[in-house]
Amino acid sequence: MKKIVKLNPFISERVWAGTKLAKLKNIDTSLRVGETWEVSSLKEGASKLNNQKLHEFCDLSYLVKFIDTSDNLSIQVHPDNEYARENENSLGKSECWLILDAEEGSGIYLGFKKGITKKEFFNAVEAKLPVDNFLNFLPVKSGDFFYVPAGSVHAIGKGVTLCEVQQSSGVTYRVWDWNRLGMDGMPRDLHVEKAKDVLNFSDTFNDKLSLFFKSNLLESVGIQTLIEHDNFKVELYSNTTQKKLELTLENKSSLILLEGSISGDIELEKYESSLVLEEGTFQFNLAHRSSFLLVSENSQEL
Repeated sequence: MKKIVKLNPFISERVWAGTKLAKLKNIDTSLRVGETWEVSSLKEGASKLNNQKLHEFCDLSYLVKFIDTSDNLSIQVHPDNEYARENENSLGKSECWLILDAEEGSGIYLGFKKGITKKEFFNAVEAKLPVDNFLNFLPVKSGDFFYVPAGSVHAIGKGVTLCEVQQSSGVTYRVWDWNRLGMDGMPRDLHVEKAKDVLNFSDTFNDKLSLFFKSNLLESVGIQTLIEHDNFKVELYSNTTQKKLELTLENKSSLILLEGSISGDIELEKYESSLVLEEGTFQFNLAHRSSFLLVSENSQEL
């Protein structure tokens, strides 16, 4: 088996999805593809090597997705490691987003506005009132980067295409879902009591969310470290102009192509992903101004 292999993503239909991601990934456009789990060893959403599911031979501490929205995602929160272990038998879920495309006026919801209290927020939730006005709305554009740590209230708004790198966890607590129905015609489940346990209302915590923001990343040339989490490290190789590139890559690291094309030890087109199965030095031929993410595991124990 090759040391680096191309993966086939797990396809996730979502009520808030449109057709853009299906078109970009050459997937049946009759499907409402909201997410493609590009590099995933979660049993409930494993990517594949040929016909073999990744979780059958590999256990990753991170997960990589492409996400595209035609409607707002639910307002939600993810637990930290301690809470998730105790209540879900899972890792917690911190994540980060690199915005790839955004319609005019689109954005994300991230963090509570200053001074919002737990009592007033959940009074509104329990009264079935809109709660998006309690959150910061941040307009986005291609090349923006955000870190979304466990405990932070958030939602991706409509008209956004992004790449998400997260801990390998499927735990999401929905707080409010815009009073819409799911794909089965029924209201989607909410997880208000668990959200009460894990949402962080501290002004200090919510103010710090802005410190991780980066912009214009896809316009720059070079290599940048976007985030180092206990479970993953994300690096961006943007607008790479050299025709040949040699990289020494660790076992269980992945390469996700955002622009251009790659050949050599692996062949990838835009929005395709690969996984390293054995540490080694790899030779790549790059189309002009190719950009890709390199995601690797961190060895810190949690």
